[in-house]
Amino acid sequence: MKIDPRPPAHIARYVEALGRDRAIQFLLEFGGAELYIAPTPKGRSRLVEVIGMDGAAALAAIADRLPKRVPTAKPWVAQCLRLQGLNVASIARMLHVSDVSVRKWLKRVPTGTFEDSRQMRLL
Repeated sequence: MKIDPRPPAHIARYVEALGRDRAIQFLLEFGGAELYIAPTPKGRSRLVEVIGMDGAAALAAIADRLPKRVPTAKPWVAQCLRLQGLNVASIARMLHVSDVSVRKWLKRVPTGTFEDSRQMRLL
């Protein structure tokens, strides 16, 4: 059984508003930089292009509770990407970090969280 890693507190609102997959997409695109979220999003913005009009509207609804600078949350994103089946090297390239950092972040996850479908279960 795969267990989704719980989002850290500083990105929990993003995950609640967007869902895990769109939150990851949003963090990968905008993480680490300041972002203005318009109260009424228009279809012309990069934000709408990345997460859709409904995603932009969801963030606009909670914009007053979000920080101006979007967090990166790389350890959590790495754990989620691993659950999607990406290997360490691919995750490192996506997050622009070393494979050593990714392995360190994945090591923090409880044993058994990342199951490999090729591995037989030991009872």
